[in-house]
Amino acid sequence: MDLQKLVEDVLSDAEVYRGHGDPASYIPVLAKVDPKKMGIAVAAKDGTVYCAGDADEPFSIQSLSKVFALNLALDHVGAALWNYVGKEPSGSPFNSIVQLEAEKGKPRNPLINAGAMVVCDSIMGDGTADEAVEEILSFLRELSQDSTVSIAQNVAESESQGGFLNRSLAYFVSAFGNLTNPVEEVLSVYFRQCAIAMSCRQLARAGLYLAFDGKDPATGEEVTISSRARRINALMLTCGHYDNSGEFAYRIGLPGKSGVGGGILTVAPGVGAICVWSPGLNAAGTSLAGAVMLEKLVERTGWSVFV
Repeated sequence: MDLQKLVEDVLSDAEVYRGHGDPASYIPVLAKVDPKKMGIAVAAKDGTVYCAGDADEPFSIQSLSKVFALNLALDHVGAALWNYVGKEPSGSPFNSIVQLEAEKGKPRNPLINAGAMVVCDSIMGDGTADEAVEEILSFLRELSQDSTVSIAQNVAESESQGGFLNRSLAYFVSAFGNLTNPVEEVLSVYFRQCAIAMSCRQLARAGLYLAFDGKDPATGEEVTISSRARRINALMLTCGHYDNSGEFAYRIGLPGKSGVGGGILTVAPGVGAICVWSPGLNAAGTSLAGAVMLEKLVERTGWSVFV
């Protein structure tokens, strides 16, 4: 298969959706991003990344960071993580507080905001917020093979200044004993993690190990154990798009994670990793044109896990 032609054709297929949807408005910096941007990248087994459109333009990865942070938290504490966060789809918006109250401060899964805060807390352990952020950054730099990956400080500041609901979630979780570190320190990790800037090319390369049972197929390095990689993929499939997860599985059929920066990272097991980006979001906070690109890609390739 000619993967370069594939990504170019998929971008062309979705062109009619360019600029559709609304950028995230509750984070002022993200609201200013050009909604007509569109990019796609496919990382293949040999490590080559095939790109089209705005695939080399860094954007705020937001909740895509939760996938990689989850891997690190499981490396730190293993199955003990599930004492503080669940594994079930939420069926609710990513920043909902209703379930937290009903379920005594234990977030439904690690890919919603409250659950990701528990993950940040686990990465911190007995260390500092700065050390946890550096660990996440180092992990992403290593996986993407790009030392330039960094935090967009203006986005981190914007997140913190407007993060009233996220603070409410974190204090609620902490009130039930599901955070061990001070709330503001955990939030410091969370806001900076979400403000990491990466391109489609970098993210597709970073996610490649998840398509090959935890091993980077190009270098042979075992990033994580195979059972852990499969479980992360399972959570991405069932929980990666909040209350839009079922629709995403129905239309695209790949483990994936969306972010309100307009990025979607997906995994085609045994084949490669795909990242798309377009800032306009649907009502559930998933990139509208990005989801269309992935749907067109699966139509052309048959890469769905439901075969």
